Amino acid sequence: MSLIRYNNPWNLLNNLQRELYSPEYNRLSDDDASVATANWAPSVDIREDDKAFTLLADIPGVDPKDIEISMEKGVLTIKGERQSETVEEKENYRRVERQSGQFYRRFTLPDTADADKIEAKSTHGVLTITIPKQEVAVSRRIEVKH
Repeated sequence: MSLIRYNNPWNLLNNLQRELYSPEYNRLSDDDASVATANWAPSVDIREDDKAFTLLADIPGVDPKDIEISMEKGVLTIKGERQSETVEEKENYRRVERQSGQFYRRFTLPDTADADKIEAKSTHGVLTITIPKQEVAVSRRIEVKH
């Protein structure tokens, strides 16, 4: 009977994440300067009702004036940066779990979105973006007179 060494399956995921988000590993950034890279991506919830689409992004620790939201060709872009805090090391240990650096998210909006009336607000680390829907013309049947 032979023994097979067990490899941690999370190593593959960690390597992939490092390659995607680390500028020194990101192969796309060398070939295409228009591709934006990010250190982390905020979690986003998307809701839709009859009148609007609502995006809720968790961005704690980011000053609202450091968040840039833009809309171009049906694509909503959210980007900004969270500054890292100074860490004091004591007793030969250091632990930092909060992500810092640039973030970048893009969302393709449907044709029914009204880009001219998008509103955004930030409350307690949650960015709320409201995208109203366009008023759709009501279809009606037209009688043909004879």
